[in-house]
Amino acid sequence: MREWLAEELLKIEAVSLSPNEPYTWTSGIKSPIYCDNRLTLSYPALRKAIAGGLADMIRRKYPQADLVAGTATAGIAHAALAADILELPMIYVRSSSKSHGKENRIEGEIQNGQKVVIVEDLISTGGSVVKVKDALLENGAEVLGTAAIFTYGLQKGEGQLQQAGLEWETLTDYGTLIETALDNDYLSGKEAGRLRRWKQDPEDESWMQTDEVFPS
Repeated sequence: MREWLAEELLKIEAVSLSPNEPYTWTSGIKSPIYCDNRLTLSYPALRKAIAGGLADMIRRKYPQADLVAGTATAGIAHAALAADILELPMIYVRSSSKSHGKENRIEGEIQNGQKVVIVEDLISTGGSVVKVKDALLENGAEVLGTAAIFTYGLQKGEGQLQQAGLEWETLTDYGTLIETALDNDYLSGKEAGRLRRWKQDPEDESWMQTDEVFPS
């Protein structure tokens, strides 16, 4: 599924590649890639395939799961669709507590000792998933791990997840995306080389000037 999904994300421009005119993340990092997996929800066949892929992943990797938790907001729909296939209850976790009403951070019913899988659309620095894990632990849950659609595979992100003791798996990934984009003429060899260099050190902007050709 990894190659097929990477190609589908490129087709609908859920993933946009711009190695010559990079995007700027909120952190200030210049990036040759922008990923918005929420676009997949507008394509029923793709949406269904992703939900099925996440459900299969949870069955295989976290068979003891009895609750699915979506990250707000991008992971909510995917978590709901996967939970429906699995016939499991579902909740979602806000980035922070509401400022009104019951001031909930977790929406839905969670019980002490429940085994939870976090569903996320995208893993970048890993910080948001770790915060969701912490919120679930504070509410008495046992967090099994994370199932996500895509990861940049950044060293910083994987380091944060490992430090938090959080397992993860994704349906596709950055390396697969670059190879698929190159094979389908979305990128030249030099542009793919720039994307490869960016992943090695996103904060080093020298990747924008590299003439390295992928793979090398």
